Amino acid sequence: MTLEELAKHDGRDGRKAFIAVNGTVYDVTDSPRWQNGLHPPDHLAGRDLSEELKVAPHVKAVVERFPVVGTLDEPAPETGASGGKFKLGIAAAIITFILLLLILLLR
Repeated sequence: MTLEELAKHDGRDGRKAFIAVNGTVYDVTDSPRWQNGLHPPDHLAGRDLSEELKVAPHVKAVVERFPVVGTLDEPAPETGASGGKFKLGIAAAIITFILLLLILLLR
């Protein structure tokens, strides 16, 4: 499956919701956590999520529960070494902030 074909499966308007992780394409359509192609806070179906999910703690165990629908023909565009690390740093900061906020709100 190409990135263009993957993008057509964004989970919106009744379309199937596919995600790619490390070259494998999964169907997340039936997951209640992927309603309308969105997995909060900011993961969107129809994309290669390999880079985004590198910081997630249990990606492999969770993602492999979904049906495999194919393999990705094209790798995700390279962001460059420093660009990828910068994005991961921002993602880690956002996740930390959200966790702290949740802890404070649930007290």
